[in-house]
Amino acid sequence: MTGTPLRVGLVGYGLAGSVFHAPLIAATQGLALDTVVTSNPERQAQARAEHPDVRVAASADELWARAGELDLIVVASPNRTHVPLATAALEAGLPVVVDKPVAGTAAQAWALAELAEKRGLLLSVFQNRRWDNDFLTLRRLIADGELGEVYRFESRFERWRPQLKGGWRESGDPAEIGGLLYDLGSHVVDQALVLFGPVTSVYAETDVRREGARTDDDTFLALTHASGVRSHLYVSATTAQLGPRFRVLGSKAGYVKHGLDPQEAALREGSRPGASGAGWGAEPEELWGRLGAGESPVTGGGSPVRTLPGDYPAYYAAVARALLSDGPNPVTALEAAATLDILEAARRSAAEKATVTL
Repeated sequence: MTGTPLRVGLVGYGLAGSVFHAPLIAATQGLALDTVVTSNPERQAQARAEHPDVRVAASADELWARAGELDLIVVASPNRTHVPLATAALEAGLPVVVDKPVAGTAAQAWALAELAEKRGLLLSVFQNRRWDNDFLTLRRLIADGELGEVYRFESRFERWRPQLKGGWRESGDPAEIGGLLYDLGSHVVDQALVLFGPVTSVYAETDVRREGARTDDDTFLALTHASGVRSHLYVSATTAQLGPRFRVLGSKAGYVKHGLDPQEAALREGSRPGASGAGWGAEPEELWGRLGAGESPVTGGGSPVRTLPGDYPAYYAAVARALLSDGPNPVTALEAAATLDILEAARRSAAEKATVTL
C-alpha cells in the first residue's frame, strides 16, 4: 500500500482508545491518526504527548463538520455511545470501525449493517482477540487435524480483581451495556463462533459476587454448536486461581494452554508494534501449550506446541486493505450480530434458569 495514508478520526481516548486503537492505527501502513476526540483535558494532553501530530477535538460533532477531511472513523468510546456514533459517522459518509460490543442488541447491529450497506461503506468491529497468539495457534492445530474431531472447547478469560474499579463498565444501568457478559463475553463467544460455527442452544449462569457490584462479574456459558461441538466459556473477575486459557478435547488429542496473550500487557506498558522488533506478540517457551492424550500436562503429558506470535496489527492492516484495495472486511457487523444473539440468549437463560434454543 502506497500513496497518501487514510486519515483516521478516533473517538474516545480512555483504555480502548489510548492503549489499543491509537498505537495500532499509528503502526499501520496506509493509516494516519489525524484527530482524537475527547473532552477530558488530561486525555487531550496525553493524546498530544503520545501523538505529536494529532489534532484534538472535544466533540464528535467536530468530525462530522469536516467529514471531507477524514477517511475512517474509529469508535472507542463507552458502549452506550457505539450505536449513535457509528450511525452519525455512516450518515456523514465515513467508513467506521467500532469497538466491541458494536451494540447492545443484535437488532441494533443488523440495523447498522443495513445502513452501512445502503451507504456502500465499511463497517467493521474490533475483535482483536481473533489475533491472540493462543487463538491463532489453536486455529492452526484444528486446521491441520492435530486434534481430530473436536468434542469440547473450554475457554477461560479469568481475572482476580476482588475490589471494584468503578466506572461505567461496573454500572448496573442497562443503558451502559456493562458487565463481563458483554465485555469479555464478547471475545470468548466470538472466538467460539469463528472456530466451530453457529450455535443452536445456550445455557448461562451469571452472578454478582463482589460487594457493591451492580452487574455480572462471574459468568459461565454453555453453547451447543450445530456442528456438535460443545463450548464451555468462563469470564470472571473473581477467580482466585486461574484455570487454563484453553482446554480443547478431540478424538485424537487435546490441547491445553495457560496464560494470556502478551500483546495487551505490552501495549499498556508502552511497547509498540514495529518498534519492538521481530518479537512482537511472541512468548517464551515455558508458556507454550501442550498437545497430547492420556495424561495431564501438569505431570508432563503431551508435547509442547510452539505458540504462534500474536498479531493485533493484522486487524488494522486488513481494514486498510479493505478501504484501499477492496480486501475483505476482517470482522463484519453481521458476525458481531451473531455474537450478540448469543449474549442476549445467555442473559435470558440466566434470568430464567433455563436453556434457550436459537
